Amino acid sequence: MMAHGGRLVAEALSREGVTHLFTLCGGHIQNIYDGCLDTGIRVVDVRHEQTAGHAADGWARVTGQPGVVAVTAGPGVTDVVTALANAQRAGVPMVCIGGAGPSQLTDRGSLQDMNHLDLIRSITKASFRVLQTDRVAEYISTAFRVALSGVPGPVYLEMPIDVLMGFADVEEFADPKTSRTAAQPAPDPIELARALEILAGAERPVAIIGGQLHWSRDQKALLDLLARVPMPTFVNGMARGALPPDHPCLFTRARRAALGAADVVLMCGTPFDFRVDYGRAPTWLPDTKIIKVDRDATTIGHNRGVDVGLVADTGTVLRALADGLPAPGDRSAWIWTVRASEDHSRAKMAREIALDGDPPNPLRVCAELDRFVDDDTIVIGDGGDFVATAAYVLRVRRPGLWMDPGPLGTLGVGPGYAMAAKLARPNSKVIVVYGDGAFGLHTMELEAMARQGIPVLCVIGNDAGWTQIRRGQVEFFGEERAVATGLAYTRYDEVAKAIGCHGEWVETTADLRPAFERAFAAMAERKVPAVVNVKIASSEFRKGAISV
Repeated sequence: MMAHGGRLVAEALSREGVTHLFTLCGGHIQNIYDGCLDTGIRVVDVRHEQTAGHAADGWARVTGQPGVVAVTAGPGVTDVVTALANAQRAGVPMVCIGGAGPSQLTDRGSLQDMNHLDLIRSITKASFRVLQTDRVAEYISTAFRVALSGVPGPVYLEMPIDVLMGFADVEEFADPKTSRTAAQPAPDPIELARALEILAGAERPVAIIGGQLHWSRDQKALLDLLARVPMPTFVNGMARGALPPDHPCLFTRARRAALGAADVVLMCGTPFDFRVDYGRAPTWLPDTKIIKVDRDATTIGHNRGVDVGLVADTGTVLRALADGLPAPGDRSAWIWTVRASEDHSRAKMAREIALDGDPPNPLRVCAELDRFVDDDTIVIGDGGDFVATAAYVLRVRRPGLWMDPGPLGTLGVGPGYAMAAKLARPNSKVIVVYGDGAFGLHTMELEAMARQGIPVLCVIGNDAGWTQIRRGQVEFFGEERAVATGLAYTRYDEVAKAIGCHGEWVETTADLRPAFERAFAAMAERKVPAVVNVKIASSEFRKGAISV
């Protein structure tokens, strides 16, 4: 077909199954928009390029296929850097198309001219500069293949304006069915045999399952393994929801107790990072046997040595273990030991959840919100202290229904994730749980959602501070030296109303449920976002929680 470069981009994206392009407009990339009109790709615009990048990331988390973001040159590219870094650290596939000035004017000082590739290279799996219009589709195919291979991640394509405005005749487009493989890495048979032997002899096994399970074609394997070999299991990141909330092997509040007594730990698709205290004592015992599974061989043994390293897909390994392990002896005493620690921690939570004081306790706010979480509800966390509280209370029912920044800890993901989630699954409720600090980062994205008919619920835990930081700051330096962490009880609900959304201000526990009900009703009727801004009380639940 003979077409301009932007039309060729859109055609190639369409053949990859892309239905939505996330963007903030810029002159360098406008030809891509023109092509999207011809191919039926919906152009979704935002108010900051970081949000567009997070939306592409969120699209991948919800659909399993790379999301696509297009940004203009210079500051458009620099604005999307945070989203690319977040996707890389979390292992999420996305394709970012960055505009650039005319290729013949490179380094001459054209508008927004800068060296994008050197900036981007360290936070992507690959970065390419496309210099020929007739190769645009080829590079799109390459970007999708790289983004989905091995550990998924972001890929950057720079396309100068003259390439996008130029015309070319492309006779053949790559077919995703033949241009990449869906095959996933299988475990080495020798290492697998060692893993089977160690697990079969374990008396106090523990499983820690991370986000790489989300990209496996066999997510059910975890359920089947635990049906055959029950063991205390902890899930994090994109693996949340892999076990239903009432599963007897699912634990959330007893990880330290479990690791402190485990003789074998099966650790799949997640690193020895701050979330598990880097594999160090005293959280971990020095003689605990470690079976480590990861798609990236370079992470095996990072921060802590392992007894077995399997460079493979998490689901494939779990399936092999489920099929190969003999029926275990009675480990019920071990599971009940860990359950006792879990129940003790949850009893403390229950006492705060039951409080009827005003303003509402944050745990109570989350418990009331949980009443509205059903089997298809997507929950997004964007914040620190309040979101960490919600993670222990809100019960997602299936994989892919919980979304948070991941190990980079990026605030501001909420609007992009929410837009992508609602567009990808329009029949699902989408709830964003915000800290008041995080909500302020990209508040104007509510306007973009209201204008484009994307109704999501935003629940703000408003304690007038960056509390996850402020708590430790006060403890270390004293109240009088706590600077840069205090906020005001801002009426974000009024801001929401001013830009066409539904807004609610809540100061009492009794008003929580009615406010949520009115918010969902308004979303259904008006097709706009709703903001429930809740003034919350202080809580001891997160005391001492510092992650660095």
